Amino acid sequence: MRWRLLACLPALCIIVQGCDPVSPRRETVLRIANWGGAGEDSDFDKVLQKIYRDFESQHPGVRIRIENNPDGYVQKMILSFIAKAEPDIMMLDASSAAIFIDNGVLSDLTPLIESDHFRLSDYYQNVVDIARRGKALYAIPQDFTPVVVYYNKRLFERAGVPFPKAGWNFDEFLQTAKKLTVRGPGASTADPPDIAGFSFTNWMAGWVMWLWNNAGDVVSPDGKHASGYLDSPKNVETVAFLRDLVQKYRISPSISQTAAMGVDPFANGQAAMAVSGHWSMIGYANAPKDAAGKPKITWDDLGVVEMPHQTSRPNTVMYESGYAIGKNCKHKELAWEFIKYMTSYRVQKLYQDSGIAVCGRIDVAEQRARNPKVPVEAQFIPIIPSCRPPYGSRIEGYEVVEQMGQNAMDSMLQNGEDVQVALSKAAKRVDREFAKKL
Repeated sequence: MRWRLLACLPALCIIVQGCDPVSPRRETVLRIANWGGAGEDSDFDKVLQKIYRDFESQHPGVRIRIENNPDGYVQKMILSFIAKAEPDIMMLDASSAAIFIDNGVLSDLTPLIESDHFRLSDYYQNVVDIARRGKALYAIPQDFTPVVVYYNKRLFERAGVPFPKAGWNFDEFLQTAKKLTVRGPGASTADPPDIAGFSFTNWMAGWVMWLWNNAGDVVSPDGKHASGYLDSPKNVETVAFLRDLVQKYRISPSISQTAAMGVDPFANGQAAMAVSGHWSMIGYANAPKDAAGKPKITWDDLGVVEMPHQTSRPNTVMYESGYAIGKNCKHKELAWEFIKYMTSYRVQKLYQDSGIAVCGRIDVAEQRARNPKVPVEAQFIPIIPSCRPPYGSRIEGYEVVEQMGQNAMDSMLQNGEDVQVALSKAAKRVDREFAKKL
């Protein structure tokens, strides 16, 4: 197997030590690994515990053991497979799915799906297909998030600016952001705006969609090199546009200005638009409060719209998690029973009340979209057809591209490096890293 992260071998002892001792009651322990942290006795954790205990009561003699790995999840899972100490079920993150699927350590679920008449039609097809290779399927989705443009309705109304609509382009985005940017009397354009039209974050996983929406791409179709793609004329044009939002038009705080604030400008009511995923809804629900004790942004203030685009249709990335079974799982039938249980309508209806993502099940997602208490939820549904999987679901080692892309953006925004030069350097570095895999 072409594992690339063997430098983490010291963690192997931790994994081996985590194996269950032989139980005197001969109970069957079903191990499920994820990247979550230890339970905090929150309402959601209590719901989860009840879900697990209900499964155990339906399967006498079975005990669920959740193995949380909040740090270095991918590396620890790789090492567990190498040590043959892998869990029965692992949560497969779309961003790193390729390294597990392409190394042949997961079970093809197709025989189980077909023998059980399991209805994949209950799930969004483009979400299911993230873990598909030909006729083989390696995971059943739990939930996912499109990356979208959030906007603060309160700030739009205060500025007298119409809410953004689907089908907008880059220039319409820029003009909207300009109208929403507010600076106090005597402030210069070098100062951070009192209200930013947009809050840009240099996280390539959160800005790659801008490239797609100007007909650009990141790597070659075979996933083997970045030169000619990452540094293409279209990408130079797009990245220059993003740079200018910060440096020329000053409608977004700079990276250093945002860091100095110590808060998320959008959640703090200091930015009218931001690009993020559904996970941000949790943070917005717990937004900072003003001097009068009122939240600086509420769910009623939130609007969601598709990414602006210069193409015939919009594109965005979706980050998804699904349940996968190890190829050498000793309790494969039981693991499949657990996956069916966890992805059932009844369980997902309870699980998705946290609001952290969009459910992979169409029925649960659309039911949540009709919840009058969270009107913004419905605005995610029309965006789902434009969702594309992250490259990490298809390209092993893609994380190096995201690191190089972020470094290139940093060099442009903080050191004034030329866009073409920065992207070309990044593309060549990616090519060198990819060449090591061949």
